[in-house]
Amino acid sequence: QGVLVESGGGSVQPGGSLRLSCAAPGVTAGSWCMGWFRQAPGKEREGVALIYTDIGDTYYYADSVKGRFTISRDNARNMMSLQMNSLKPEDTAMYYCTIAKSCRGMSPSGYSYWGQGTQVTVSS
Repeated sequence: QGVLVESGGGSVQPGGSLRLSCAAPGVTAGSWCMGWFRQAPGKEREGVALIYTDIGDTYYYADSVKGRFTISRDNARNMMSLQMNSLKPEDTAMYYCTIAKSCRGMSPSGYSYWGQGTQVTVSS
């Protein structure tokens, strides 16, 4: 699958928005699961959102981000994005992009390929 490269992190006040992007230049045509996980200091990595693209798109979201985050994919550009709205301090974490041939749930143990991460900080 090649290298995954995240971008778009930063610092924002509570209630603000950020958009994360993940470039996957080595991804070939076909069905793939791409997603975002996050890890806060002293906590385990947790799933945030997944998208599986086949004939259509199937989405999976963690309960904590439903209604606030939206995952999307641009197949032509081999990129994936995470639009994060109504951000809360508890969203503060390092966010990682991942990819697999199928979605294997919200546990990070189901995924082998990761980007380097991008930091999101929500603070007043």
